[in-house]
Amino acid sequence: MSQRVNRTVKPGVGSEEKEAERRPPSVLFLYVLQAFLGLGAIAGGVMLIIDPSGSMMGMPADIVLKRSPFSDYLFPGIILLAVFGLFPFLVLYGMVKKPRWAWADTLTPFKELHSSWALSLYVGFGQIIWIMVETYIMNSVSLVHVFYMSLGLLIQIVTLLPSVQRFFLLPPGRGSHLPDREAGSYKVNL
Repeated sequence: MSQRVNRTVKPGVGSEEKEAERRPPSVLFLYVLQAFLGLGAIAGGVMLIIDPSGSMMGMPADIVLKRSPFSDYLFPGIILLAVFGLFPFLVLYGMVKKPRWAWADTLTPFKELHSSWALSLYVGFGQIIWIMVETYIMNSVSLVHVFYMSLGLLIQIVTLLPSVQRFFLLPPGRGSHLPDREAGSYKVNL
């Protein structure tokens, strides 16, 4: 026989902190987008590095790269692997763990938000620029370009959602990138 037990649970010490750290679905979706971009770029970058001729991917370098400064895909493969493969995973780590990165703090004008938030926005911008340059060099647009351009735009849109910004908002005086005397006067309405 099963019995139903009703218990009243009183919030313990630190429950407000746990509530504040609960990740909204939009933040979880942003994690998925960053991971998806990273995995795809790692696969593509490794394939281009292994076979710089492009034949493995069906993109012969002598035809596709006519308008580019590259004779093969080695250097673009390295950029793809590092910037859009590994870097999104670094950003994902920053979004999950929220470490204090001095190097990232210097790259963001959004001092009231954790630096990984700005880095996520930058990944979206970078992805869009990468695809625009790629389509210019190739002098064609394919479904893959539309998909990855849309992925970059979606990363930006999700990063800019108010619920995502609220999650990455730094508490004044506690970990804020602003000096303590300025942190108290800083107001952000989301």
